[in-house]
Amino acid sequence: MTPTPVSKKGKGKPLPVKTSLNNPYNLQWSPLNKEHEQFILTTLRDKITAVGLQKKRVNTFRDWGNRRSNKKTPKPTEEHQLAPDSTENLQTTPKPSEPCWTSAATRKQLAIGINEVTKGLERNELNLVLVCNSVAPSHMTCHLIPLSKTRLVPACQVPCLSKTLAGLLGLKCVLALGFKRDAEEFADLVASITPVVPPLDVVWAPTDITPKPENVKEQAEEKHTDTAKGQKRKLEEISNEGSEGSPLILQPLKVKKIIPNSTKIRKRKKKGKQK
Repeated sequence: MTPTPVSKKGKGKPLPVKTSLNNPYNLQWSPLNKEHEQFILTTLRDKITAVGLQKKRVNTFRDWGNRRSNKKTPKPTEEHQLAPDSTENLQTTPKPSEPCWTSAATRKQLAIGINEVTKGLERNELNLVLVCNSVAPSHMTCHLIPLSKTRLVPACQVPCLSKTLAGLLGLKCVLALGFKRDAEEFADLVASITPVVPPLDVVWAPTDITPKPENVKEQAEEKHTDTAKGQKRKLEEISNEGSEGSPLILQPLKVKKIIPNSTKIRKRKKKGKQK
């Protein structure tokens, strides 16, 4: 058997290598009760239908033109300039608008999709996060668990979220949905869903991240008293040393001479060749 010859192109191609970090913690969404699932889906469906938020798709016609011809149109000279009456007739018709939402103000109050929800959590702009369980692979939404835990944002995984909301919003799928803090139209919806959302379990994140205001005041007073006591002790020790008449007197350091490092290996300068 003779080995198959390797082509010249295959020799110089390096293998693509991607670095990745393994997470020792297996983060999972907290389970949601079936009664709460139906309650969340019905409230979302009723609210979105009442608001009437939907993405309109407009059939746009694009003028492709001639790609091969790179000739520029010549500028009109003074002789060939058109009269002002004729220019009004040659005005171009306005192009059809791009796909847009029925209400831009209500759309800004929501974060639709995994990317928008991730950015909203990083900027601490969201008040509630809902994720669909049909996301594959599952690690695409696992990073939202610690983000929402550290930002103290209630979040849960709702089954059939994409099926119920995609058709109402005029989208193909809705894998994640977030409600912003300044969402006035969805304030009642967030207030009704938040107590139903189960708490997230993150091992390395503490349960109570923000201390109570009373404890904060007490801790600040204790730190203030401890620092004051420490300063008094230092002053008392210094005064005792001075009273005993110790010959040690601290003076500022003065650099008299800088000595080069003797262990450093230096290259000798090459002398020029003598003619």
